[in-house]
Amino acid sequence: MTRVLFTTSELYPLVKTGGLADVSASLPAALKASGVDVRILLPGYPAAMPLTQQNPDSAPVALQVGPHAVKLWAAHLPETGVPVWLVDCPPLFDRSGSPYHNPDGQEWWDNAQRFALFARVAVLLASGGAGIHWIPDLVHCNDWQSGLIPVWLADLPGAPATVFTIHNIAYQGLFDHDTFRSLGLPDSLWHWERLEFHDRLSFIKGGLGYSDRITTVSPGYAKEIQTPAFGYGLEGLLGHRRQDLHGILNGIDTTVWNPATDPLIAEPFQSGEWHKKARCRQALLRESGLDDDDAPLIGFIGRLVEQKGIDWLLEVMPGWLGRGCRFVILGSGEQRYEEPLKKLAQDWPGKLSLTLGYDEGLSHRITAGCDAFMMPSRFEPCGLNQLYSLRYGTVPVVHRVGGLADTVLDPGDSTPDQANGFSFSKPGPAGLDEALGRAMATFADKPAWQRLQANGMARDFSWTRSAREYQMLYQSLLPDHVSDRLYPSYGGKRHA
Repeated sequence: MTRVLFTTSELYPLVKTGGLADVSASLPAALKASGVDVRILLPGYPAAMPLTQQNPDSAPVALQVGPHAVKLWAAHLPETGVPVWLVDCPPLFDRSGSPYHNPDGQEWWDNAQRFALFARVAVLLASGGAGIHWIPDLVHCNDWQSGLIPVWLADLPGAPATVFTIHNIAYQGLFDHDTFRSLGLPDSLWHWERLEFHDRLSFIKGGLGYSDRITTVSPGYAKEIQTPAFGYGLEGLLGHRRQDLHGILNGIDTTVWNPATDPLIAEPFQSGEWHKKARCRQALLRESGLDDDDAPLIGFIGRLVEQKGIDWLLEVMPGWLGRGCRFVILGSGEQRYEEPLKKLAQDWPGKLSLTLGYDEGLSHRITAGCDAFMMPSRFEPCGLNQLYSLRYGTVPVVHRVGGLADTVLDPGDSTPDQANGFSFSKPGPAGLDEALGRAMATFADKPAWQRLQANGMARDFSWTRSAREYQMLYQSLLPDHVSDRLYPSYGGKRHA
């Protein structure tokens, strides 16, 4: 049985700021179900520490990591039973706020130290230095917070193989040279061919340069990040490592997101039961205070930030509101987008519903009750909301990038038995407006619209499929893995 240590800084339902938390819960669960001995390593945030009470008689493993006394607690994730180790270091992790920001929204001043310690604990576990009789065959690292793990494992004889997953390359873990020195990293790593990136320490370069394989969350995004438009300065390194770079589409939790059994929606339904979906629509209209008529109902759920194309949306919405469309929006983010949306909602009572913040139940009801769902993201590594909407027969309208391009098939580019949504290639409000226009024209043709709905609901976006691809990748590295790290000129080690 393959043993995998899965290292992550977020884990649903314990701590979540984005899709990383969902992946970190669902992928290990799917791997466990398929026979992989997978264990999750997570920082001991306040929201996670109650797990330690599952077995009050168990004692943690005591570790000394630099100046810090660390306790390593063993627990299990609720529902799935996946084993979890919590890195309990109160000076670094016992804080209010998000995993990365204080309550005022500022990054924690010592994030580098916090996640360097997290990486050190992972290395101790992976190398047998923690005194635990479970040593992984492979360490699966996620995003910049795990970026130093492959660096420190690279020179250890007999170290396990490493896989590094990019969830969003825009977040890189960048720090100054003083921070680099404070972490005790050798001077040889302060080089543009290693961890230095434009005179800053880059955690993510450690994962990209020193891991045995790199994955990202969709095939489309794997291609995009090798280009200057999407690579955020790392496209050269990724292009060099393209043979080791794999795009594996994220899955969704089909037990939580299942229209046939969802307890959070007005009436469960299956494909073809459009009268039941219509009752979900009517319930959402009532809940949102919108006019109850046959006009198209369009949803949006997400962060109100530039990446999500909110400015494009703000430009096209007034015209479609004037044509009778209804919009229901759930999300929060930057004030420069929240304020215009609030003004628009005031100007269009009964037509536009805006909920600032996040509400899990409402997100399910929007997904189930809307006719169409918008995701005009400037870039989208994978995207989950379009997968949820497809599963619920809500037709997505998306920008043709990343995972959106991999999952939403436009009628103009697909056969009638494959098409499931609408997409636009030209970035900007004009492209969104054109795609939305085609969607609304098709909405008037009920048989054509229902065919799109049925096609979307028939697709398999479960984690079972994705976990199978990860297992194949793991097996390609085991039992003997050959590391082919960094540019040839880097002098990176090759070892078996």
